Formats: sequence, C-alpha cells, structure tokens
Amino acid sequence: MVRRIDVTGAGGVRLAAWEFGDPPKTDRKHRTQDEHLASGASDLPGVLLLHGLMGRASHWAPTARWLSARHRAVALDQRGHGRSDKPPRAAYTREAYVGDVEAALEQLGLGPAVLVGHAMGALTAWQLAAKRPDLVRGLIICDMRASALGAASQHTWTEWFRAWPVPFATLADVRKWFGEDDPWVERPNPARGAFYAEVMAESPDGWRPVFEPEQMLRSRETWVYDAHWEELAQVRCPTLVVRGLDGELGRAEAQEMVRVLPDGQYAEVADAGHLVHYDQPEAWRAAIEPFLNALGDA
Repeated sequence: MVRRIDVTGAGGVRLAAWEFGDPPKTDRKHRTQDEHLASGASDLPGVLLLHGLMGRASHWAPTARWLSARHRAVALDQRGHGRSDKPPRAAYTREAYVGDVEAALEQLGLGPAVLVGHAMGALTAWQLAAKRPDLVRGLIICDMRASALGAASQHTWTEWFRAWPVPFATLADVRKWFGEDDPWVERPNPARGAFYAEVMAESPDGWRPVFEPEQMLRSRETWVYDAHWEELAQVRCPTLVVRGLDGELGRAEAQEMVRVLPDGQYAEVADAGHLVHYDQPEAWRAAIEPFLNALGDA
C-alpha cells in the first residue's frame, strides 16, 4: 500500500510524503494508527527517497516497494513538484530544499536515515548530510555532478522548455515526444517517455506538466553556477555514487567524487542513461543492494 503523510517544510510549505509498504502496527494503547504512523514509531530503519528536478515521488515506487521489505521507505514530493505545494512566491533555493528534507526526516521520525537521491535530489541529500550528520546514516547519490554546469547549461534548459509542444493532446503524444521526438533524445527511449508521462496532468486543453517550468528554472539556477565539492567532502557517512554509463555524470568525475568523500564507494549501471533507477530498475537494485546490506538494519 501507499500512504500519504503531509509534512510542513521550510517557510510553511506543505509537502506530500508517500510511505510505501504496510504501516507499522499500533503497539501503544493510547495511540491511533494515524498518530503512530506520523510519529515514525517503527522497528524498521528509515529510507527517504528524493527525486530530481521535474520528478515526483511516484518515480521511486518500484525502488520503494522493494526497500519496504526491510525498511520504512518514504518518497517525498519536493516543493514545486508532484502533489506538494507550489507557491509562486515561495523560495526555491538550496536552503529551502535542504530545509524541507530536514523537516521531513524530523516530522516523520525517520532519522538517522539512508537518503537516496537522484540528480537534484542527490545534491539536496548530500548537502543535508553535511549539515545534519545526525539525521543521515547512509547516502546514495544517483547521477549528479559536483562540478558547476554554468550559464550555458541554464540557457539550454530555458530553450528546451520553450520547445515543448504543450499542451499535448494525449498521454501517448507525451510518451512519443519525450521518448522519440525530443531533440535531446539520441535514440528511442520508451522509459524516458514513460517518466515524463508521470509528470503530466490533464487540463481542459490537453496534458500539461504538474509543475511550473519557471519554478524549475528558478530551482535550477540556485545550484548550476556553483561547484559542490566542499560540501561533498563534509559528508561523513558511507556514501555510494551511482552512474549510468550513458548518464550525465562521467566516470572520471564520479570516481573523483568517491575520492573526495571520506567514505565513498562507486557503482555503475550498464545500458542506463540519466534516469538510472527508471531505465534499469533491476540493475539499479543490484547496484545498491550490497551497499545497503553493508549498512545493516540498525
């Protein structure tokens, strides 16, 4: 089962957290099941999964269901994404995203947890791990660079958003454009089409993204101009850096990230691009399972 739990993030922004697996049984007389669940009372170790820019918690569903056999697995819709609030005047800064995850771990009673982050979510995860080591006992970084991407990258993304043929008439059109017709696609990629279909919602004139592209660009501009090596070096917990062979994180940079991390490990997934966990879910699980096993269930 999947259960929604509302969290109050930085600045009062309402966030939707999604817990996968059976809820813990009530073992205290005077607590309702809702109170028990919200308190985080569970014998299972916590895992918090953080999607990347434009993503949503549901992209983690296969991973979260697999993890829920041995963990309390929760995926978070970050501000501006999924079912979480998207206030036009809210902060979309690094501090706000990190503050949201800090609040989620504390309000859900998950910490010290394993953080699993993809792309922007991975950056948020390692920034929190550097800031609050007491809340993070392990970290998995999926296809996120520590180096600065620069102004050209932000311009490219701005133009890419403008190229989207919205509204899409059908979800099939969404899957085809993002899986085949998008200029960023080098060869047909049905998984990519399915990934973007999950972030669309039907409106009176067709299918549009559940997020505001302008908010995505505002979120992105708070980290693309800076390098993040210093914060990476401050992460003390065991950390696994995972890349897809055709992803955005190159092998040399990934291995340098592992070298900079005080307790870093490396894994790569063949036949996967940037959406590693979505492209190749079985290979992704095989890549992260030994790391999770080594952390143990404490």
